[in-house]
Amino acid sequence: MKNALGSVQSALVLGGDSDIAIATCERMLRDRLRRLILAGRTLERLEARAAHLRALAPGASIQCIALDATAFDDHSAFAAEAFAGGDIDLVLLAFGLLGDQPRDEREAAHAVEVIQTNFTGAVSLLIPIAQRLRAQGHGTLVVLSSVAAERARRSNFIYGASKAGLDWFAQGLGDSLQGSGVNVMVVRPGFATTKMTAGMKIPPMATDADSVADAIIAGLRKRKETVWVPGKLRWVMTVIRHLPRPLFRRLPL
Repeated sequence: MKNALGSVQSALVLGGDSDIAIATCERMLRDRLRRLILAGRTLERLEARAAHLRALAPGASIQCIALDATAFDDHSAFAAEAFAGGDIDLVLLAFGLLGDQPRDEREAAHAVEVIQTNFTGAVSLLIPIAQRLRAQGHGTLVVLSSVAAERARRSNFIYGASKAGLDWFAQGLGDSLQGSGVNVMVVRPGFATTKMTAGMKIPPMATDADSVADAIIAGLRKRKETVWVPGKLRWVMTVIRHLPRPLFRRLPL
């Protein structure tokens, strides 16, 4: 349970090697987080991240467990293992695959990998995790979506489609959990300078892991359902979403 000051005391991070996830964990550990589970595909990288976090909060319990977002048959057992140590206040879904749009358009298997990781894998995990949160009667589920989910753009429509599916699923899940004591917060960052985007051209209104983490913490305190990072992207994407298609196609997006 959260403590008397409303601080998260236990958290599960799906995609614990994510720069945004680690930046968010740093802030929660400074704010009295006592138990943290990092889940991801490569335990060696997770342990390196855990060592960094343990140095920040020597008294906290930080555990690493294996998670493959596309091993769908394992996800119910994963949820059972993650919750075996007791209630979890916050679950952060932070894994994702950006893909390579030109390659993915040529080779269907790569496009399918993006969809299966970002959307199908997320759904497969969130269903049993939501059931656990509902059963314990409290908790917050934070889902990292993207502004790419707002409208399919030719430069990244495969990634955008995967995030659109995730975004809508998370919204519906939040509606289904109303009255259960469980909240869902969808976070829509713009282009973020992280290891996933290393080497890419940085567009206007880009953000970074620290800024997204700050926005997540602020959103949790205000019990928001949707968070945009940076906030002004909400209005930019509102305009883009409603542009007539002939005009939209002329934009360098």
